[in-house]
Amino acid sequence: MRSSAWILPLACVLPLALTGCTLSTTAAPTPVTGPAIRGAVYGAQQPIVGAEVFVAAAGTGGYGGSASLLLNINVLTNNPGNSGQEANGNYYVTTNSSGGFSITGDYSCTPGQQVYLIAGGGNSGSGTNNAIVLMAILGNCPGTGNFASATPFVVVNEVSTVAAAYAMAGFSASSTAGYENVSSSGTPLAKTGVANAFANAANLETLSTGVALATTPAGNGTVPQSEINTLANILAACVNSNGAVTGPTNPTACYTLFNNALYGGSSGAIPSDTATAATNIAHYPGSNVSALYALQAAGAPFQPSLSAVPNDWTIALNFPGGGVSSPVGIAIDGSGDVWVANDGNNSVTELTSLGASFSNSPYTGGGLDTPQAIAIDGSGDAWITNKVSGSGVNSGNGSVTELSSSGPPTSNSPYTGGGLSTPAGLAIDASGNAWVSDNGGVAVSKFNSGGTAQSGAGGYTGGGLGAPYGIAIDGSGDAWAVNSNSRSISKLSNSGTAVSGASGYSGGGLDAAFAVALDGSGNAWVTDYVGSITEFASSGTPASGSPYTGGGLNEPIGIAIDGSGNVWATNSGDNSISEFSNSGSAITPSAGYLGGSLNTPYGVAIDGSGNVWIANSGGSSVTEFIGAATPVITPIMAGLPATPTLNGTSNLGTRP
Repeated sequence: MRSSAWILPLACVLPLALTGCTLSTTAAPTPVTGPAIRGAVYGAQQPIVGAEVFVAAAGTGGYGGSASLLLNINVLTNNPGNSGQEANGNYYVTTNSSGGFSITGDYSCTPGQQVYLIAGGGNSGSGTNNAIVLMAILGNCPGTGNFASATPFVVVNEVSTVAAAYAMAGFSASSTAGYENVSSSGTPLAKTGVANAFANAANLETLSTGVALATTPAGNGTVPQSEINTLANILAACVNSNGAVTGPTNPTACYTLFNNALYGGSSGAIPSDTATAATNIAHYPGSNVSALYALQAAGAPFQPSLSAVPNDWTIALNFPGGGVSSPVGIAIDGSGDVWVANDGNNSVTELTSLGASFSNSPYTGGGLDTPQAIAIDGSGDAWITNKVSGSGVNSGNGSVTELSSSGPPTSNSPYTGGGLSTPAGLAIDASGNAWVSDNGGVAVSKFNSGGTAQSGAGGYTGGGLGAPYGIAIDGSGDAWAVNSNSRSISKLSNSGTAVSGASGYSGGGLDAAFAVALDGSGNAWVTDYVGSITEFASSGTPASGSPYTGGGLNEPIGIAIDGSGNVWATNSGDNSISEFSNSGSAITPSAGYLGGSLNTPYGVAIDGSGNVWIANSGGSSVTEFIGAATPVITPIMAGLPATPTLNGTSNLGTRP
């Protein structure tokens, strides 16, 4: 059997440690014979001859674990002379003189598995190049167990690799020598996240042609085609070479690519192939932007491309329409659908994980009137605060609307009472109770899952409450509410008793508190409109490094925690978003992340695929940053424990 010069490496990355692991070769069930997966592998739009093509499926053995390789021994018989087995025992087919390949029934996949192609090595015209690794996402294995019938032809090139790297970023394990490991925990929520992530690749490129899109296939969103092409051109500089990695004197294209696409962004391990480099760029889109852009040569193969250095390499889509109008609140449900509260037209829009509006959306009725915050409960129902009912600002006639998971309002909606006056923020606890901060007064209201007020006629008071705005629930079932008029944050027990004392918790530079999010350790993170983020421990003590600044923070409003515990904030002051580590260090560059037609960004939410969704209150649209974050448990309340913890810890801000 042929011994491959390009061998699928054994190294993969696990959280917080670089360690060795082995790709598992699937103990294949009886192969399902069917139409071939036909395709071609191109580099810089030239055929790559002798590339080795593997069929892989996302693993379920844990994040950073192994993918499964699906080709079996029959490929050697059915593709004589155009197939082989590499040193680690994995089977492949090779591309011919036109870059073409064909795979018949020499594989099996399980319905629900997410499948992709890996093409390595070969000659794109400049000699054999072992630095070439390209990918293309095929998607969900059909119920027949035979994937091929759904994908008659596939182009694997630099564009498909960029689409795959970004779409799968939340589940990929970059390493020094290969990208093939895409895996999750295998829980139902994780599998949903992986499936949605793989499907998202179709919003970026056309699989059968390898061409970057300008508009999503459904016609509902704009795609940064020029940026995707530029990233493809950057990879092509290395692909369309002999693969030499020499420098820094007279550096080759592969040397420049690999040394500016490090495992940690600006530091860390150096990749040795193009797919790993693409993944590292997706993971750290703000690093070494100019140096990477310089790899795009004049007359680069993929056009149109960017004519100037971008601020960052995030890939952001924008979705107008669907009834979105001055959106404020945004939330993600367990299926990855996106719910948006439209302040501009008294409605709620529901988008699929691909950004398409549901046929009966936007939803109206149920008392929706100047909707603000939105949260999803354990049944998939959406709860929304209505700031004003009737004429006049702060009329004091606010309410809460509950929409069923299919959109129509529940029979008793809207809900009032419980001290409700001018509601702003809303959060759902582990028991399905809705907690509402009343910005027009000094109270917090609580409603049970049936909409009955639990907080009494005057609501819950004390603990320093004063014009509370954002609100969130911790693992103890306690409610944290930020006070927009007193530079403090209040904490109430699940029964409504004040925990935070007469003046609330203050300090940490808190000045103009706006929104709050809780992490898995019970820490409260608060956006401060003056341009910072303050972190409070579960005890109410400000973190020693607070307030956190930089990273593009500019009049931040919304805040969310991703599956790594990283903190995301929307910046209304300069139309950007910022990301901070769970230790408070800025990850985003000085201008934050831009793109996606951000326009007065307000609410922010992270989905189970690692995409960041933004409600653009000034642009009547929703922006999605593909694969920019770590996947997180959705909806938010699903991260709360059934049995309250003593110190507020939970699965908030953790991966599904």
